[in-house]
Amino acid sequence: MRKPSSRAIALRALEEWRAGRKFADSILGELLRSSGLAPADRAFATELFYGVLRNLTLLDFWIGQLRSAHLDHTSRDLLRLGLYQLLLLQTPEHAAVFETVALASSKSRSLVNAILRNATRNKETLQALANKEGLSVRKSHPQFLVDRWRKNFGPSNTEALCDWNNQPAPVYARINRLKISANEFLAQHPAAEQVPSQENFVHLTSILEDALGAGHCYIQDPSTAAACLLLDPQPGDRVLDACAAPGGKTSYLAELMQNTGSILACDRDERRVETLADNLKRLGAKIAQTIRHDWTKKTLDEQTAFDRILIDAPCSNTGAMRRRIDVRWRLTPDDFARMAAEQWRIVRATVPLLKPGGILVYSTCSLEPEENDKVVEAALRDFPFLKLIEQQAILPFRDGFDGAYAAKSLHAS
Repeated sequence: MRKPSSRAIALRALEEWRAGRKFADSILGELLRSSGLAPADRAFATELFYGVLRNLTLLDFWIGQLRSAHLDHTSRDLLRLGLYQLLLLQTPEHAAVFETVALASSKSRSLVNAILRNATRNKETLQALANKEGLSVRKSHPQFLVDRWRKNFGPSNTEALCDWNNQPAPVYARINRLKISANEFLAQHPAAEQVPSQENFVHLTSILEDALGAGHCYIQDPSTAAACLLLDPQPGDRVLDACAAPGGKTSYLAELMQNTGSILACDRDERRVETLADNLKRLGAKIAQTIRHDWTKKTLDEQTAFDRILIDAPCSNTGAMRRRIDVRWRLTPDDFARMAAEQWRIVRATVPLLKPGGILVYSTCSLEPEENDKVVEAALRDFPFLKLIEQQAILPFRDGFDGAYAAKSLHAS
């Protein structure tokens, strides 16, 4: 049986994504695992699928310029793939057109071929027309996101943020010093490049499967360290990681604690708790216990309060859009208030578990004030014994990493 091509895999991924039942990374991962493609072809399929999703509005704008009549869904997906190659990847025309048209049904092949060949003849015109459009079309972001970011960050930073989201994300990993020193890791993997501001994080040009399997490192953006470093857990502490899966921050806390003390790591989804437990075991976080728990429904019946609590709350992920490719198309204007209400329920359930003199850190990978400052303000108002010590916001267009927010409070009574 003939193996599917990169373009065929990308087309199948687009068709599955359009059904709306799965996230983009899950769809692509499943298809690639069963594809039998060589690494280079897997990379090209990934580029095509993610590239189309990043530029969806722009590609549909160009399709609208080339075809005013109705298009069936598969033909539209094929045109998106073809135009992405022609106008954004600058793929040679014969390959982009021929290979894409070959995926079309006999019924739609001539139409797809005609539209793509028309696009090759009018590349400059199509680019010029796009350049006259607003940011939401040129950079393919929903207008409501563009509007709120302009309000919060200003026009130039909003454009920079949209540009950031449309770039392929670099791969970073945290060296797991529970199992290997930074010097040993770098000696074994000389291609890994240390992140200047955080020497236990490295930039990888390829996935180090052996190192990951051995628990020597964990794929993680450097921005995720902010919450752990603010929490500053000490050896012997009793720590609650309230929303712990998949376990990157939990294992870092265990490392900072030198695997001495205890961490209770919670998540509300059973499968995510299984993933959490597997990751912590591989990474050697021996002091962590995992349980399934939904903070929005009840608090824990704990007899002993915690020295430190980390609430890395579920959020809109607007700070990590470069990695979570399809988040922008799944969000609605109402989601920010909905997420803030859920985050507040988690905070309200966990704060009473903090002992006097203890430290609580609230964090998200969101850029939105409703999910960040406003939640912290509500906590300080409703729990007057909390004293805000420090807040950190990491902004992609300013700091060069995924967006994140963390706030540190002390139980001052």
